[in-house]
Amino acid sequence: MAEERLQKVMAEAGVASRRKSEKLIAEGHVKVNGRVVKELGTKVEQHDRIEVDEVPIQREQNVYFLLNKPRGVITSVSDDKNRKTVMDFFPDVTERIYPVGRLDYDTSGAVLMTNDGELANRLMHPKFKFEKTYTAKVKGLVNGSALKRLEEGVVIDHRKTAKAKAKLISTDLEKKTSIVQLTIHEGRNHQVKKMFMAVGHPVQKLHRNSYSFLSIDDVQSGKWRALKLSEVKRLKR
Repeated sequence: MAEERLQKVMAEAGVASRRKSEKLIAEGHVKVNGRVVKELGTKVEQHDRIEVDEVPIQREQNVYFLLNKPRGVITSVSDDKNRKTVMDFFPDVTERIYPVGRLDYDTSGAVLMTNDGELANRLMHPKFKFEKTYTAKVKGLVNGSALKRLEEGVVIDHRKTAKAKAKLISTDLEKKTSIVQLTIHEGRNHQVKKMFMAVGHPVQKLHRNSYSFLSIDDVQSGKWRALKLSEVKRLKR
């Protein structure tokens, strides 16, 4: 395993925040392999023994799950209004996992869950351009002109969206609704809903089919699966 900064390992093991961990190191509370370490840039490996005030820390293995989040669930570790969160689907997972990014309360679909902070930060960084594909049921009969506008970018919150892929799946002439698939790689707040609103087709129902190459087609609503090692490696690449 690659070397990691001591304060990062301490934070991921739940000792304290990264900043507080740095303070503990500087003040001489931390030993690595029996030796007091005060250098903040110190790197450690998986087999190194780390103690804080003589107590060994427990280091977690990284875990990765793909959840098919139902509607009416908060994409958060906790909720002050006591609503159901994505954590409620993982009662037997002992690692301190959390969701990568957000998915609206009333939107269903793919949510990646992990305790790998480094990967989570990379996945959420705009420069890596991870694609996310949504299926939206919208008001009105969507035409080619609206699809083209979505693909070329529309202005939301005073800023134009990046190029996207849009495809009309079906229309219901009687109910005057359409089903559209939209693939974006940005992660702005309520972005998909705002994009459809900008072209005059408010979203009635929204589902995230896939996160990058990870599809939830074979995962039932409210269920999850662990990622394969090959999938984790591909995400990291």
